[in-house]
Amino acid sequence: MNEEKRFAVLIDAENVSSKYVKRILDEISNYGIVTYKRIYGDWTGPARSGWKAVLLENSISPVQQYSYTQGRNATDAAMIIDAMDILYSGHVEGFCLVSSDSDFTKLAVRLRESGMMVVGMGEIKTPKPFSVACDVFKYLDILTGEEQIEEEEPAGDTDASEENMTDVETIREAMVSIVEENGDEENGLGIGELGSRILKRYPDFDVRNYGYTKLSKFLTTFDCFSLTRVNSSVSVKMKNNPLSLETVQQEIIRRLRETEQQETDLGQLHQALAKVFPQFHVKDYGYTNFSSLVREIPGMVIKSTGKNGCVKRVRYQETAISPPYRKYTNQKKDGYAAYAWKKKAQR
Repeated sequence: MNEEKRFAVLIDAENVSSKYVKRILDEISNYGIVTYKRIYGDWTGPARSGWKAVLLENSISPVQQYSYTQGRNATDAAMIIDAMDILYSGHVEGFCLVSSDSDFTKLAVRLRESGMMVVGMGEIKTPKPFSVACDVFKYLDILTGEEQIEEEEPAGDTDASEENMTDVETIREAMVSIVEENGDEENGLGIGELGSRILKRYPDFDVRNYGYTKLSKFLTTFDCFSLTRVNSSVSVKMKNNPLSLETVQQEIIRRLRETEQQETDLGQLHQALAKVFPQFHVKDYGYTNFSSLVREIPGMVIKSTGKNGCVKRVRYQETAISPPYRKYTNQKKDGYAAYAWKKKAQR
């Protein structure tokens, strides 16, 4: 039986509200046992008076740090020094750093380099560098259901803070990639392994950030996944795409035929296709990028132009095998059009 990890919980009182304490301790209990509970701030001022009852109830040790300079956060250095002392003591296997301040980014990196598990917690305004530096990051204001927008905060700042959290579309694309690269064609990929792999890519991922309590429920919001339950285990597979590869290819050919000299910018072609088929995602068809899909169509030629070849243009050239290609692929399953054409060409 594996022993639970021991954690040191270090809280920056200058950047975290006392209302989150219970949530902090509840969340970290999912990862191991808390052996250190310390909170850092200047306790001589009235701003921290609301912490007293919370600290006593949860047995958290306050560490006094005077503000030597007006406007400067003096608690950062004290918290970093304590973290390194605890690290070298060898009494813990992980740290929970609670702050919405990016100044602890380097500390999180250093602790992970020493083999420590680092769980970060803060509000959604936490800068991205700090959240991705942790193994796991939790947004406290979302988890407690008390996400608020301060009245004095300009709308632009609010939008910027929301961008710190990984968006749903990025998560969807990553999940598609994980299932396709690691899943078995027949059985798919276990939902537990999918959750573990996505968390390694995006430490701030938590289904509760998006309004769900279970990963299985979150996955049902995407049309591309199919869930299969066998006893207590759940596997995830890619659904058969209702938008066939052949339909996509013929739309690309049609659009190029309508352009002058049957040539256009590759990026513009991709955007036009997405407008016609909003559900279109190139990775759903087994391609890493749009240019790879286009190259598989007979008669398509992609050339690089501009400085450093960063601009790509695609040209369609009618070939003798183009009509047989379309007729032949009509008889094949979706997703095998290019492969079918190659086989026919070889014969």
